[in-house]
Amino acid sequence: MKITKLETFLVKPRWLFLQIHTDEGLVGLGEPILEGRALTCAQAVDELAPYLIGKDPTRVVHHWQAMYRHAFYRGGPILTSALSGVEQALWDLAGKALGVPVYKLFGGPTRDRIRMYKHAGDPEAIKSWMAQGFTAFKTGVYGGRPARIIESLAFVQEAEAHFAALREAGGPRADIAIDFHGAISPQTAKLLIKALEPYQPMFIEEPCQAQNLDVLAEIAHGTHLPIATGERVFTKWGFREVLEKHAASVLQPDLCHAGGINEARIIAGMAEAYYAGIAPHNPLGPISLAACIQLDASIPNFVAQEHTTLGEGYLKQPFVAKDGFVALPTGPGLGIELDMDALEDKIDHDWRNPERYDPDDGSVLDW
Repeated sequence: MKITKLETFLVKPRWLFLQIHTDEGLVGLGEPILEGRALTCAQAVDELAPYLIGKDPTRVVHHWQAMYRHAFYRGGPILTSALSGVEQALWDLAGKALGVPVYKLFGGPTRDRIRMYKHAGDPEAIKSWMAQGFTAFKTGVYGGRPARIIESLAFVQEAEAHFAALREAGGPRADIAIDFHGAISPQTAKLLIKALEPYQPMFIEEPCQAQNLDVLAEIAHGTHLPIATGERVFTKWGFREVLEKHAASVLQPDLCHAGGINEARIIAGMAEAYYAGIAPHNPLGPISLAACIQLDASIPNFVAQEHTTLGEGYLKQPFVAKDGFVALPTGPGLGIELDMDALEDKIDHDWRNPERYDPDDGSVLDW
């Protein structure tokens, strides 16, 4: 089997899908996307095509090494995201060629079903999802406005009150994480974490940016709550320092950014040696979700899976959540098939990252 063509196409709301075609008619699916940089990622995939065309797609690790190392300038969000989506598609082809799910190629499954978590910003959403069987959720910081470098007592109290209402709605058995999104200063993050400790969040996500791991580690060492990070960390080399500095005990590699499925498995193995859990970051599309589920089914230290879609309107057979879990896919490769008819009205987009400015002085804010 030889690769004949790589084809990317933009898919609403903000995704980039990849199909790798072969001379035997098998097609591999991947999602080589960096939010807000879809066209740039598509160009990066095009630049990888000359290497791949004519080659055996089942030599996945060999191809990953060649594409990563021969670039000379290694890593970075664009190149690693393009590589991630290509790698997903290669594993999809390898599984299809052998007639088994990708997790079988990795010695799985390590579990019988995959725990999912929902985004829930208010008590009614928590109650609604719990009525459908979900027990894990994630919310954001609600302080009434964007956080300043040094925040007021009122801001901290409002954010605490909001999380307390979610805890009351979910009760002590619900797992509720909170995402600071790297948009909170370390000074304010420490105040918020202290205020939230009595409510025992499942984890605190990105209490500050991961660019300065010493600061993130300082925050982690100052609380008994689990700290999570990883959506903006790339490859095993990026996560090495997170673990060595004990800057987080829950790692969140994004399989569309961190290097793909096998790279995330390597990261999970490194994390296991530090007793850290894996909660893959995934605010993206159904191909990304399918790749995450293959990872979740093949590692021992999986925590819970983020998702924004189960594939309705994109896949011929969307994933189905029952009691907050998704059953393991049994189809070959990633176990999914795109519904090209349903995709017709979803092709193309021009999604851009939000721009946020301080309402008081107009200065630039993180989002």
